[in-house]
Amino acid sequence: MASLTIARRVVVKIGSALLVDRVTGALRQDWLQGLAADVARLKARGADVVLVSSGSIALGRGVLGLGQDTLALEQSQAAAAVGQIRLARAYEEALAPHGITTAQVLVTLEDSADRRRYLNSRATMATLLGLGVVPIVNENDTVATDEIRYGDNDRLAAQVAVTVGADLMVLLSDVDGLYTGPPGSDPGARRLERVDEITPEIEAMAGDAGSGLSKGGMKTKVMAAKTATASGCAMLIAEGARQNPLRALEDGAPSTLFAPQMDPHAARKRWIASMKVKGVLGVDAGAARALSQGKSLLPAGLARVEGEFGRGDPVAIEGPGGDALGQGLARYTAAEARAIAGHRSGEIEAILGYPGRAVLVHRDDMVS
Repeated sequence: MASLTIARRVVVKIGSALLVDRVTGALRQDWLQGLAADVARLKARGADVVLVSSGSIALGRGVLGLGQDTLALEQSQAAAAVGQIRLARAYEEALAPHGITTAQVLVTLEDSADRRRYLNSRATMATLLGLGVVPIVNENDTVATDEIRYGDNDRLAAQVAVTVGADLMVLLSDVDGLYTGPPGSDPGARRLERVDEITPEIEAMAGDAGSGLSKGGMKTKVMAAKTATASGCAMLIAEGARQNPLRALEDGAPSTLFAPQMDPHAARKRWIASMKVKGVLGVDAGAARALSQGKSLLPAGLARVEGEFGRGDPVAIEGPGGDALGQGLARYTAAEARAIAGHRSGEIEAILGYPGRAVLVHRDDMVS
């Protein structure tokens, strides 16, 4: 699949049924080793990789002897607490022989709904990827309640893809794509090779049923596709049980590709441009020149601050004469911005009393 061979940033979602043997509750070590080799191949080509992995509850319930019955919320959270450490260690041990460092990132729905948390997550993920780390992301089932849960890792993977600006998301599952009807009961059902637009007809093809240890069905996958493609990220649904599933995709294994609606960078810029600003940052001539060259806004170039805004809020950026230069997401509150205006980044900690970010508005969070 060409999109996988040229992708620069890939989010891969792994379902519980692929990672954990549904009979014994044990980790499928051989399969995980194959996936690790696939990840190493992508990394060797220069791609960033994020893994969104189910499996903590499935692993933990086996250790705790909770069986296959439906678990109460507190039982699920206890199983997740036991399973998360095993899941993280499994990925660490599988990827370490390839020279790959891993990190565990646990999130909840609140982390993407709250702008401050979203920006914190985005900055952390960007730093990890910049350092060559492969983040292992899972929902924080240990603390999340039904009101703040994604509820399935298909939609979580889509939100992670949006957060990190991925250009491809791969959902590895127990199906090899989207079919026009239930393939098990409809002899005429055919797999769709490509979906260019998610229409009501496409949504109607998706069913609700998951299988085995998995909570998500095709409906959640189509919902994930709507989120991902709207942000400029292509999405593949592929059968993942085979050994080396990502390499199999490159070699032409069947799948369904959901085409992106636009470039990820353009999608983010459009989102920022659509926001109503809550304040104004006036910059000096030097900063205005730097911004015109595509650079970030540093505190040293800030000449004035108008309005009251929080971290992550949209602000207008104006030149020395009040001319509009663009808008972006502030990485400091209005009060903090006033305090550090005109100062170099190395002086921020002494002024604020705590370490701060080097830039006031990052170029990735800015549109002109």
